[in-house]
Amino acid sequence: MYSSNSMQQSVDYKRIEKAIQYLESNFTSHPTLEEIAEHINLSKYHFNRLFKRWAGISPIQFQQFMTLDYTKQKLTNASSLLDAAFAAGLSAPSRLHDLFVTFDAMTPGEFKNHGEGVKIYYGFKWSPFGKYLIATTKRGICHLGFIAGDDCSNALNMLFETWPGADFNENLHAVNLVAEDIFTNNNKNPGPFHLYLKGTNFQINVWKALLRIPEGWVVSYKDVASYIGQPRAYRAVAKAIAVNPIAYLIPCHRVISSSGKIHQYRWGSARKKALVGWEAARAGCKV
Repeated sequence: MYSSNSMQQSVDYKRIEKAIQYLESNFTSHPTLEEIAEHINLSKYHFNRLFKRWAGISPIQFQQFMTLDYTKQKLTNASSLLDAAFAAGLSAPSRLHDLFVTFDAMTPGEFKNHGEGVKIYYGFKWSPFGKYLIATTKRGICHLGFIAGDDCSNALNMLFETWPGADFNENLHAVNLVAEDIFTNNNKNPGPFHLYLKGTNFQINVWKALLRIPEGWVVSYKDVASYIGQPRAYRAVAKAIAVNPIAYLIPCHRVISSSGKIHQYRWGSARKKALVGWEAARAGCKV
């Protein structure tokens, strides 16, 4: 079952996303708290309470996590921090400081057959970042994607097209067994979460590298390219990140441009900013 607190976070998120989109569209004018609240039809006091309930911090504190000065500093600091993480080897099964994640990649034969014969159970769930579609196999989670608006049918079609040979069954009980702790907001370390990934060797290497980025930190596309030993391949890295099939657990939202801008996310730039800011607050990052 989904906790009442998590359900409330998901309900709050729709208004949070609308506020972030307003900030994106009006960043040059530096809107006040009153103006942001008015845009989403709330008093500034109600908006402030709602935001703290969702993120644990005020909207003003959250905005500081989104400034170029802050993100550029995080990129600089991350280089030295992550050097040690990657020096330990990309074969390590867990990412640092938050979730424990392992995965299997499809064999070349399975890839060629487009998942023929694989049984996939799927269902729609709620998170602090809105509704999402999750799909699982006996070998692990094969898909987790946020829903744009309320377009569940498009999200399903994309899943079906990715695994055209698979046998699909909607089964909330099956997905609840793996989804329950993904977006936990307590002090325990959830997991392990096992993933079953369909991708090229290059894509798999990129996605594996993302597992080494700690919660509350960001790196650049060029950083990831360097970490996988192909420093000139940052454009190819960006393309691999853009088709990451497992949102949040493979934290592609933690990769931003070297300029410090938080954008280019397949599930929307506002959601990416929400993820980055929410995690920075949870990790206790100070501005």
